[in-house]
Amino acid sequence: MLSGMGTEHEMTESLTSAPAVLPSWRETPSRQRILEFVAVAVAGIPPEDRIAVFDNDGTLWCEKPLPVQADFLLRRIGELADRYPALRSRQPFKAVSEKDHDWLGGAITKHYQGDDADLREMAAGLLQAYEGTTVDEFAELARDFLVKGEHPTLNRPYADTAYQPMRELIDYLVANGFSCYIATGGGRDFLRTVSADVYGIPADRVIGSSVALEYRDGRIVHTARLDVFDDGPAKPVRIWSRIGRHPILAVGNANGDLPMLRAAGGGRREPLRIVVVHDDAQREFAYTAGATEAIAAAEAENWVAVSMAGDWSQVFGPR
Repeated sequence: MLSGMGTEHEMTESLTSAPAVLPSWRETPSRQRILEFVAVAVAGIPPEDRIAVFDNDGTLWCEKPLPVQADFLLRRIGELADRYPALRSRQPFKAVSEKDHDWLGGAITKHYQGDDADLREMAAGLLQAYEGTTVDEFAELARDFLVKGEHPTLNRPYADTAYQPMRELIDYLVANGFSCYIATGGGRDFLRTVSADVYGIPADRVIGSSVALEYRDGRIVHTARLDVFDDGPAKPVRIWSRIGRHPILAVGNANGDLPMLRAAGGGRREPLRIVVVHDDAQREFAYTAGATEAIAAAEAENWVAVSMAGDWSQVFGPR
């Protein structure tokens, strides 16, 4: 115990009673375990090792009926299909033209179930969406879409579909000396445009998938080649390569987050592993497809399984 820190029980009580701590979290065992873990970390782990990593889609903001960036890219694919009708004979141009949301959403769900056939077909089309666009042009388009583009059923801009309880958790961790990072299967450069505004996480702490970039005539431009897909086993590797430290707290929601969750702590410290469970059909969406292994691991290994319906008093912040 560090000098002057008080007992673990006293620190936990103090953190629990503070009115500003996690106000959108109900008084449940999930909240209490988070408070207790942070109290122990503050008492015994130096700030430089207090690293927290978060998945994004389905963990920090809504990912249904399609991940946010998928909608952004697919709209561009629709424009290309309108301009070049011959493209409509192949996926994903065909699904976009026919508004076949089942195929589009199913490709991502199948990925989390181990079948990447449709996802590869989708990715080949999506990689063409912004070929030749400069990184600055792309950032402007992405930010404009996130701020002004509206979620199809929640009636709020995409940037406002972030989960209020998760933003509170990030703020709470930062206030207690944690450095928070996002490790997303979504596009790094897409999310960087709003990560500071939406989550309070600066752009240089966003780790994610990326297209290959090239230098052309004084400009950095997007190509139609994938640089890295930051999902599954790639996540913990990328986290280590970027940070050089093992996170002691990791949060995800899907099977693709399991390697990141399991690698937390690096075998040196007992981490806190959190899985967000989507079980709130009234306020958000209820689904387990693509997340069954993560949910089962949380139950079997005594991780924190956060129920959106049971643990959160509100899901989204004010519009």
